[in-house]
Amino acid sequence: MNWKRGRKTSSDSPSAATNKADQHLEKARDSLTALLEDNRLPEDARARLGEDYRQLQRLLDKLEKGHVHVAAYGRVSVGKSALLNALAGRDVFATSVLHGKTRHSEQTLWQEYDSGGVYLIDTPGIDEINGQERAKLAAHVARQADAVLFVVDGDMTRAEYEALLQLHEKTQPLILVHNKADRLSDADRATLHKHLTRRTAGIIPAKRIVSASARPEGYRQIRMDADGREIETTVRPEPDIAALKSVLWQLLEADGKSYAALNASVFAGKLSERVGREIIAARKHLANHIIRQYALIKAVGVAVNPIPAVDLLALAADASMVVHLSRTYGIDITRHQAGELVRTIAVQTGVLMGAVYGVQALSSLLKGLTAGFSTILTAGAQGAVAYYGSYVIGKAAEHYFAQGASWGEAGAKPVIEEIMRDLDKDRLMQEAKQSIAQYLGKKTEEE
Repeated sequence: MNWKRGRKTSSDSPSAATNKADQHLEKARDSLTALLEDNRLPEDARARLGEDYRQLQRLLDKLEKGHVHVAAYGRVSVGKSALLNALAGRDVFATSVLHGKTRHSEQTLWQEYDSGGVYLIDTPGIDEINGQERAKLAAHVARQADAVLFVVDGDMTRAEYEALLQLHEKTQPLILVHNKADRLSDADRATLHKHLTRRTAGIIPAKRIVSASARPEGYRQIRMDADGREIETTVRPEPDIAALKSVLWQLLEADGKSYAALNASVFAGKLSERVGREIIAARKHLANHIIRQYALIKAVGVAVNPIPAVDLLALAADASMVVHLSRTYGIDITRHQAGELVRTIAVQTGVLMGAVYGVQALSSLLKGLTAGFSTILTAGAQGAVAYYGSYVIGKAAEHYFAQGASWGEAGAKPVIEEIMRDLDKDRLMQEAKQSIAQYLGKKTEEE
């Protein structure tokens, strides 16, 4: 059969359709390449998304080569494999009367479609006996396809209709194929076609509902040989898939590569969301580590410092912490800008933060007047207050950078108030005291 015979010309001019498809492909390639080259994702997170990234690379390769994937989907024994063999023009996919012949998805290049490589993909039956995993595999393949042939051999069962609705939620176009049409009379075939059209209204356009006979039933033929003896043979008619080829050709010729680009873009969008969540989680984990480390360093410095004026130098540690946090979120700021941000946070916390630094100053004065002998008595309390103050500043700065260096329309005050309200201050300061005591104890033992 001639694949191109009788095909209709696309409504768009060839150059316009090509330019449109090329634009879609370029956008999709850019999206996929950006995801693959994103170095913000930690290696452990990239490993967790390993299969997604492999699929991403496959999609990018497919776009680069201009391939379009068409999957056959349906119940066991509706003739999916036979239909694809008829389209391919050769026996590529295994066919059998036994359930479960297609155990893994299989694909072959459709040589007849010469405007770019079209790959035909066979899938296991969605109602496979003991085939839950195979059904999941079929759904996965169908999601990755750029167009889906939903194959039935009569009126749809409830399971088929539910599967059709699930596929309808995806982005790829559907073609409903009534296979084995040769088993019905012309009248019955017309009746079934009308019924399927009504049942799938709003799901599949009527022009994409076609009949086919991928492997028509053979019939007996008796002929006479040269000696006058009767010889019975089985004659199998040629596949009748002209209507399917016509619809599929028009679909792929007009928008095949655009569908491939759209499908790839949808996958990239979903993966981008997962990557974004992984990046946010990794940044939060690192930011929390930075905040605690700087808070402890400052707390210990405040605790062991016997000179009141030197306590003021501990405030510079907060600026260093803020600079480090900004880099974690990919935002570069100067130390001067970090100092301004620290002052903004300190001012907005009002009386509480004033009390934090007031306690530090009073404790420092006490240490100075006693030449440092009161360090053991005051170090834990003063250091814990310093720890808490740095922790609040760090959490507020983290929020600021996570929002793209912005407090939002309401400003810094409500953000900082919420952070302080959600913190368990007593527990946090108790942990700080224990960490400081542990550090000072080690230093005392070493001395």
